[in-house]
Amino acid sequence: MTVNCSLWQENSLSVKRFAFAKFSEVPGECFLLFTLILLMFLVSLTGNALIALAICASPSLHTPMYFFLANLSLLEIGYTSSVIPKMLQSLVSEARGISREGCATQMFFFIFFGITECCLLAAMAFDRYMAICSPLHYATRMSRGVCAHLAMVSWAMGCIVGLGQTNFIFSLNFCGPCEINHFFCDLPPLLELAYGDTSQNEAAIFVAAVLCISSPFLLIISSYVRILVAVLMMPSPEGRHKALSTCSSHLLVVTLFYGSTSATYLRPKASHSPGMDKLLALFYTAVTSMLNPIIYSLRNKEVKAALRRTLGLRKS
Repeated sequence: MTVNCSLWQENSLSVKRFAFAKFSEVPGECFLLFTLILLMFLVSLTGNALIALAICASPSLHTPMYFFLANLSLLEIGYTSSVIPKMLQSLVSEARGISREGCATQMFFFIFFGITECCLLAAMAFDRYMAICSPLHYATRMSRGVCAHLAMVSWAMGCIVGLGQTNFIFSLNFCGPCEINHFFCDLPPLLELAYGDTSQNEAAIFVAAVLCISSPFLLIISSYVRILVAVLMMPSPEGRHKALSTCSSHLLVVTLFYGSTSATYLRPKASHSPGMDKLLALFYTAVTSMLNPIIYSLRNKEVKAALRRTLGLRKS
């Protein structure tokens, strides 16, 4: 259903307020979605907050790998919080509107956290490469200063790309219909509402996706190819198992995150469909953020031990 812009603005050449499309016209389906997404959101917030707190409170985890994991957990909290609360409101309320300024703010934080995660996952892969392929030089090459710089570069890249893309999109005129066929202010659905030639914006989105999604992904692949070669050359099965176990959680998170984001932003425009885009967006904003703390806590004995200490539990 298309919302007439006259409901949201009067005597204006550009939309001042947007409305998100309804998920479903069936109230029961909306309530079910609200319940499921709320549960995923709460699990994500709780799990990521506990992991960040456990790492900060455990001196034994003050190593590069866990420093990046703590950054990732804090990032996931911001990532889901930038999108999910407004989505939940839209599911149970008729107040599905958002101001132009609110939409721009949501878009900035969504891009900011998303690009930062791409870069941070690449930094984590580089850390695993240095730990396994250059163990003798690991302490010096992955010092606190180096780790802090890698994290700051990741956050700075997210901020720069977020500001650039948001400013570029909202320099356009939006002249209706003003209904965003999505559940948050994402780039492709907003471009569909823009008036005039948007080819430069589409090119900018593609270039940013290639540089900030594909490039870190290639760095991750390159790191793990070298890790695999080094692991296969290890003489003992125990050494191979230990090396692979430290990488398995990160590889699973990379697969989940990059698989869904690449399918969204690197697909040809002709192959996009609103339904598939919403499903993919729900996966990388809610599902992966919920699974990350579960993956890292279940597959990592040190994280599980730190979580037990943080929660005051003893191993039975």
